[in-house]
Amino acid sequence: MERFEGTGLMSRNGNEWSGGADFTTPGDIYNAMPPRIVFGAGAAARVAEEVARLNAGRALVVCTPGRNEMAHRVADRLGGLCVGVYPKAVSQVPIELARAARAYVTECGIDCLIAVGGGAAIGLAKAVALETDCSYIAVPSTYSGSEMTGFCGITIDGVKRMHTSLRMLARTVIYDPELTLGLPVQVSAESAMNAMAHCIEALYVRTASPVIAMAALEGIRALSEGVPRVMRDPADLQARREALYGAYLGGAALTGGFALHHGVAHVLGASYGIPHATSHSVALPYVTAFNESACPAIMSRVARSLGAETASGGLYDFARSVGAPVCLADQGMTQGDVERCTELVIETDNGLNPRPVDAQGVRLILEAALSGRRPQARMFAA
Repeated sequence: MERFEGTGLMSRNGNEWSGGADFTTPGDIYNAMPPRIVFGAGAAARVAEEVARLNAGRALVVCTPGRNEMAHRVADRLGGLCVGVYPKAVSQVPIELARAARAYVTECGIDCLIAVGGGAAIGLAKAVALETDCSYIAVPSTYSGSEMTGFCGITIDGVKRMHTSLRMLARTVIYDPELTLGLPVQVSAESAMNAMAHCIEALYVRTASPVIAMAALEGIRALSEGVPRVMRDPADLQARREALYGAYLGGAALTGGFALHHGVAHVLGASYGIPHATSHSVALPYVTAFNESACPAIMSRVARSLGAETASGGLYDFARSVGAPVCLADQGMTQGDVERCTELVIETDNGLNPRPVDAQGVRLILEAALSGRRPQARMFAA
């Protein structure tokens, strides 16, 4: 048992860690982060240096079809170190794609992947690294935060299964705000809600720590200030930098673990075809409202950071203000989907949520999200 004096942060039961309060790392868990971060406008130009640092000589750039042009620009920076571009990544990392990419990497003698883009490209790089000796460098162009963790959801038989391994940690992450300038406003808003979700859940998950909590709170501040500026002027590089900084902190916070919110978002994405960032945006206000009564001090801190009376209301209002989605019905889901979706979410429960997860609670979350109404605590009374 370690003791943390006067941190001013929140404990696992929602009370404030203060002088003499005990803090335990649950299960002696240590969640690592990538060992090297390169952050700044123009940083992507240094990608060849980062490959050389790894003593790699046959690099493959991985991306989605939509990021093919950006990936080729990064490949050009690599010169003779690059053997090509693999533009086949898709969201939710289907196991069939992961296997095909692993076979390609092995056959071509690839010793380093460069994942360019969002969570789809980074997820594919992780899936390859999980079962090969190939390391990877992440060059994110969205706010997904996946680049900071050793977690990866791989979709098998229509269900997203979470995998955790130190093999899936990026060796280097290159954050270049210039790469986010082309991110459409709508995608920026949804991706930012994904990053915000990492920050919120990191504050109450049972494997949280004081360091992760500090990153999460700073991430909320950076996102809540930077993203509205991006919406007003997508070409504002400083605003893009602030939003990317918040996403970086959200990704760092995500290393502390995840709970019910990610379970809901992953099921919506993998089993119902809702885009990853969209699923986070829609689910976040309602899962937060469900958990508010279980950790009131934490939620009060979040509400103050958002300038709102409640955390869930503040998140809903923030999403609406930046044009991010908050309604499942708008994504094609119906009342008839609720029961099966509830069953799948229950299967993802890892015991780390601050409020017990049961079918009735998940059903209430999904039905509230289906309506798209502003969440209120009475919707989720225990």
